[in-house]
Amino acid sequence: MLKTLQARWQQGYRTMRYPDGPPPDLPARFAGRPQVDSAKCTAGCHRCTLVCPTDAITAGEQTLRLDTGRCLFCRECETACEAGAIAFSHEFRMAASSREQLVVTDRPAPAVVAIDGAVRRILGRSLKLRQVSAGGCNACEADTNVLGTVGWDLGRFGIQFVASPRHADGLLITGPVTENMRLALEKTYHAVPSPKIVIAVGACAISGGPYADHPEAHNGASSVVPVDVFVPGCPPHPLTILHALLQVIGRLSG
Repeated sequence: MLKTLQARWQQGYRTMRYPDGPPPDLPARFAGRPQVDSAKCTAGCHRCTLVCPTDAITAGEQTLRLDTGRCLFCRECETACEAGAIAFSHEFRMAASSREQLVVTDRPAPAVVAIDGAVRRILGRSLKLRQVSAGGCNACEADTNVLGTVGWDLGRFGIQFVASPRHADGLLITGPVTENMRLALEKTYHAVPSPKIVIAVGACAISGGPYADHPEAHNGASSVVPVDVFVPGCPPHPLTILHALLQVIGRLSG
């Protein structure tokens, strides 16, 4: 016991100070919110659309649109575009309350999480979430679980994951919602008392990801239940998920 206390003392304070301090350093390979420059787009090239595995890019005449709700952040489009019309930034703040805000253009709408004031007054004090893995590959689930470690300490904000939907304020959904999980998701949603909030985390939960239009998938959570917050990524970085949750409870505004 003495050795344990001594080791803990030597380790010091290990929980990151964000959002009261700067965010943790992101790796150089981190792919955040993309930026597009249609002026650099070579007419008729369409290399970016050809290499995109989820059809997240629409290229018109001198017009580019990139849907981060479908994007897997594989960066193949960035590599294929010799003109440099697409580039991935280090911006981790990508969550939004509407699908339209997830579409990046030359003049993208700011990604904002806007929660009803009355709901926020209730849920802002503490947020209990039931996590539903609706056929996910466990990548988004893993990055969500990381938030419970000592380095992130999600509980310090009053945000916790609970075992029963009847004890929850809302759902955090991952995965494309497979046919075998559809009914389970519906029942879990109805078991959560109102008012409630639904957060879709990852490309699969937003649009179906690489499984979109598959006969055994339902193209994301919004095809089954109403979604209030979309968190793009494949998987989203824990910092992106944390920022979205802090916006939900009103701790952050942008």
